[in-house]
This record gives sequence, C-alpha cells and structure tokens, in this order.
Amino acid sequence: MTDVRWLDDTEQTAWRVYLQATMQLVQQLDGELQRDAGLPLAYYQTLAMLSEAPDRTLRMSVLAQRTWSSRSRLSHAVDRLEERGWVRRLSCPGDRRGAYAQLTDDGFAVLVAAAPSHVASVRRHLFDLLGPGEVAALAEISTRIAASLTCPAED
Repeated sequence: MTDVRWLDDTEQTAWRVYLQATMQLVQQLDGELQRDAGLPLAYYQTLAMLSEAPDRTLRMSVLAQRTWSSRSRLSHAVDRLEERGWVRRLSCPGDRRGAYAQLTDDGFAVLVAAAPSHVASVRRHLFDLLGPGEVAALAEISTRIAASLTCPAED
C-alpha cells in the first residue's frame, strides 16, 4: 500500500480526539434528553425537523436525509413516534410507495417541553467551551466536512 497517505502524529491525535469528542457529545446529549424528556436524541431530531417544515410535514425520504438516517431506521423511529401519538403517516398522492410524516400537536408539545433543557445541554457541552471565533470556525469546518460526505447507506 505505497499510495496510502498515512496520518502523521498531529493528524492522528486530531482524528482520535475529534472522534472521541463527537461520539461523547452525542452520547451525553442523548443521555440527558432521555433523562430529562424521556426521548432519545434521534427522536428529538425527527420531531425538530418536522416542526420546521411547512404544515409540520415532510416526505419520509426527505426526513431521512434531514435526520442523517437510513430510510429503514427512520421508518422504525416513525413507527415508535406514531405509537406515542407524536407523528402520523400520510399517504403520498400520486405515489403509492411514498409517504409523509406529520408532527401532531401532541408531538409538538413534547418537542416544546424538551427543547429548553436540550438547548441548555448543547450550550453547556459545546458552545460555552468556545469563543466567538471558534464557533465560526467550527461552523465553517463542519460545513466543509458535511458537504464532502454522502447520505447514509440504505438498509
């Protein structure tokens, strides 16, 4: 493998600490949301994306993209959210295979109740640790990384 550009010591350290920090941050936020609001981060993200859509409704394929999830994983999550009465599925006119997810009033109320503690957690575990220039740099770097990546593989 002579064409492999191996990581130097600085890159290796940066990669490992980045991976550790991002994984720990997601686990921390997920744990706090479950403790404080009784829902995992993935469900919160699904409710949040629906809350920002016109009529609180998105096509399932679009919702999967916006939540960085495979369609089958999202379908499973929407099943659970439907059981709780927080989301409803709607058929897609003109496309028998397509479906929409719509945030219910109960689901919106759950999101509104969970948002303050979640935002406080995000602030405490991320933004309060950074200066203004670092926030802008984080946004720029993250945007560049995200733009180079593909959507999750379909299950």
